[in-house]
Amino acid sequence: MSERRQLVNLAYRLLGSLAEAEDVVQETYARWYAMTRPQQEAIESPGAWLTKVAGRICLDLLRSARVRRESYVGEWVPEPLPDRTEWISGRPGGAVDPADRVTLDESISMAFLVVLEQMTPAERVAFVLHDVFRYPFAEVAEIVGRTPAACRQLASSARRRIRDSEDPAAPPAPAARRSGLVRDFRQAWEAKDIRALVGLLDPGATMIADGGGLVGAALRPIEGGERIARYLVALADKAPGLTILERTVNGQPGLVAQQGGVTVTVAAFDVPGDRIRRIWAVRNPEKLSPWTPGASGQREVRRLRHHRAARG
Repeated sequence: MSERRQLVNLAYRLLGSLAEAEDVVQETYARWYAMTRPQQEAIESPGAWLTKVAGRICLDLLRSARVRRESYVGEWVPEPLPDRTEWISGRPGGAVDPADRVTLDESISMAFLVVLEQMTPAERVAFVLHDVFRYPFAEVAEIVGRTPAACRQLASSARRRIRDSEDPAAPPAPAARRSGLVRDFRQAWEAKDIRALVGLLDPGATMIADGGGLVGAALRPIEGGERIARYLVALADKAPGLTILERTVNGQPGLVAQQGGVTVTVAAFDVPGDRIRRIWAVRNPEKLSPWTPGASGQREVRRLRHHRAARG
């Protein structure tokens, strides 16, 4: 069970969904406990076995996800994660299973996860396993089902996608600058100040909203700083009593919108240079359970039940 946190971290980066990552880990352990004790003892490295099984399950899910995304209503955005302290405060009694926490670093930023979504399933698995988790290509090959040389090529192709997504003329802004821009953005949004919002947004900025067909959200990307500003002000006009909070989203400064104490939107930002270039607004309630106390508790109960069932 000491491998559980590593598996959750791996599966989340591969799938972009905490719910699916937890399901993968539960399925992995179910397969472990389904074996007899002699079969388990014959495995030289249980950790490597668990990683191999989890990686293969993720690869199968990524392949099927392309089909499922075609029927998804609107744009699909990875599931946002809160900061550790904010996550803990959302649990009943402040309790949290340390294995549930996903380590927040650059490989977990929304911008990074979105680029991963553009890769083929094999590229994504090879790249994340080797470049992020430092698994040798010989082990990656066993999971992907290709030769080590082929996996090396997959990772190389994935790196090119990462480089192509970056703008060398506008490197990521320093952390303090990102925080300041997001804070100014929140204040301008609360004030419904279109002019101030436009000044904070890159003229070619893009906003992508994910409602999953369950709540209202723009079905296509909104392009252009002024169009985004007017859209956000119109949203605020339609939602009186909206509270906007500064929060850490996937390790980066972000915003959370609440109504009646319930989180209705989590926004992540891409801030290269001096202006906001991209906004990802997640409104799909199925992706907001870590941000909602009741839903987090329900998820924890389901996880424990699955774990107990797997152990028999």
